[in-house]
Amino acid sequence: MTFGVTSNTAPAGFDPKRDLPPGFFEHYLELHRAFTPRQQAHAAARKRALADAHAGRLPDHLPASEATTRDWRIELPDWCADQRNQMTGPADDAELVVKMLNSGAPGVMIDLEDSMANEWSNLMRGHANAVEALHQTLSYHDDKRGGRVTIKPSPTVTWVRVRGLHLHQAGVVGGELTSASLFDLALLVHQIDPARIKHPLAIYIPKSESADEANWWSDVFKRLARDKGLPEGSIRCMALVEAHPMAYRMEEFLFPLRDYIVGLNLGRWDYMASLIHFNLPNPAWVLPDRNTIPHDVAFFQRVRELLPELCHRRGMLAIGGMTALFPSRTDAELNARALAVLEKDKRNEASALMDGAWTGHPDQNAIAVAQFPAPNQGFRRPEGIDRYPGLRPEPVGVGARTLAGSRAAARVTILYRAGVLAGRGASLIDGYMEDLATDRIYRVMLAQRVLHRDRVEVVGDNGRPIVHSPELLTRLYDEELAALVARCQDGPERERLIQARRESEAMIVAGRHDPV
Repeated sequence: MTFGVTSNTAPAGFDPKRDLPPGFFEHYLELHRAFTPRQQAHAAARKRALADAHAGRLPDHLPASEATTRDWRIELPDWCADQRNQMTGPADDAELVVKMLNSGAPGVMIDLEDSMANEWSNLMRGHANAVEALHQTLSYHDDKRGGRVTIKPSPTVTWVRVRGLHLHQAGVVGGELTSASLFDLALLVHQIDPARIKHPLAIYIPKSESADEANWWSDVFKRLARDKGLPEGSIRCMALVEAHPMAYRMEEFLFPLRDYIVGLNLGRWDYMASLIHFNLPNPAWVLPDRNTIPHDVAFFQRVRELLPELCHRRGMLAIGGMTALFPSRTDAELNARALAVLEKDKRNEASALMDGAWTGHPDQNAIAVAQFPAPNQGFRRPEGIDRYPGLRPEPVGVGARTLAGSRAAARVTILYRAGVLAGRGASLIDGYMEDLATDRIYRVMLAQRVLHRDRVEVVGDNGRPIVHSPELLTRLYDEELAALVARCQDGPERERLIQARRESEAMIVAGRHDPV
């Protein structure tokens, strides 16, 4: 996906009747007519909510409703009762998917969204891998072992994260855009054989922003199950809390999905990006350098404590987020630091009564699992919790705002975007696993520093304040690109770096901070 294009597009010459599974397209047209207009209405409502926030009308808790006052609760299924660690990775990487499923993690989330480049070839490969993983037939060739590695039998729960309601799919339905969420869900359900999967189809819902959106997902699940002839309970889901408005709507979002949903997950990197985006006009929200922000900073911790209260009250799981610093099998010092950070982070989440967390590397699994009680917290609820806390405590006295941090942000966004141009949705950069969420954080942080350059101090290399003018932003990108190109021996990679540098700054200047 290149700058200016907000939808994945099928290739030229694509014929949906010929190139999609037999019988799928005719059914999909009916689904498209029923559900895409609603998806587009939700996407438009999100833009209005953001505009309202920038005009001073920020998200807040909703009035009491049936969702919050009624005594309702789900029965958590046994097959997903233990989710102390959910390992995540891009669906288009078959080797990684097999390794995750063989890691011993209680859960694995195969991702069609943020960690995968949103291109047609990646999407189709990701769908094929996801279906084979669900059918337990996915494998890869291991050169070291000289043979194929298959999925070992295990109780690991296999989740599939589809694309969110903010994304469109082009090139499938004539000249019309269709819902990327709908396309992914429908294609998955069409291709799976329910007799060959070991538990109900388990879907991860990303990027939700309003309680009304839960009705869309519930109605789509109901329609797909009916059309497939699936019995009740054949589709279940979890949802990510990745957008600032969603933190104020968690219980209201759960209620319409109560026949399907088994828990929520705090996707904290996307949440941070959204929090900055919704507070962009406010200079008090110019955040420190990303890697100087403590894991228990108040604007995370309040959501981290509220989420288990609401989930456990309703019989559901509460899952924590990803630790971005990755272990290394070649750098002992980095490996020790990464695993120590992981243990501290997951212990904090367990103390907040989370039932489990996310990781992205098999070496993280044992430490992550060990921090949480088995199989879960038993729906314990925090004492003295404020049901309606303020979720925007200003980040005062934490971290540091430095030119070095701005320079790092420019470098990482170039490298991440170059990876996307090469077909990778996630890249290991300077020891951190960077995906669309963290790329978005860096870009919106740079936008903040330029927007509020006359009111917020950023310290230069000499210890004195340096004004983050648009010209400085351009200079940082030029300097970081020059350093990267100087070390690059590959011609096509140099061209990708040049294009990535151009696109990253252009997105900041144009105010393109949405998760696309």
